[in-house]
Amino acid sequence: MRLRPLTPADAPRCAELEKVLFPGEHPWPAHAFEQEIAAGHTTYWAVDASVNREDHNDNRAEVLGYAGVGRMGPAAWPEYEIHTIGVDPAAQRRGIARLMMDAIVELADSHDAPIFLEVRVGNDPAIRLYEAYDFVINGLRRNYYQPSGADAHTMYRPRKSERC
Repeated sequence: MRLRPLTPADAPRCAELEKVLFPGEHPWPAHAFEQEIAAGHTTYWAVDASVNREDHNDNRAEVLGYAGVGRMGPAAWPEYEIHTIGVDPAAQRRGIARLMMDAIVELADSHDAPIFLEVRVGNDPAIRLYEAYDFVINGLRRNYYQPSGADAHTMYRPRKSERC
């Protein structure tokens, strides 16, 4: 497996995964991924199925997971928000989400920035993952996910300088 930048060529695969991962909601279409990748304030990653050195030069390897964050606030005092993270159900429990979370927290820590996110109430595997990275639940957004009306916990990871 390889962590690499997400590219516009990956957008159709990400949109396909969104439909599987978030049924009954409004999954992101390919053009939403393309717009997010192109935005100047975002960073997106993919984990693909590359297994050998030759594959590492081939961005056509199948995307197994994707994640993206947005940078908010002034450059001298930024904050990050996780916009999306998803892993192909057939590839879950193989460390893909952790690989992407490692990249996310490394980016935020390099800027001494906090990270915010929303996660569906009841998505216990995701909540446990975030808690392993020092996120804490700090609020609730009622009817956050549409059209289902599911609630979301808000979670927060303090700046590196604020953590013990």
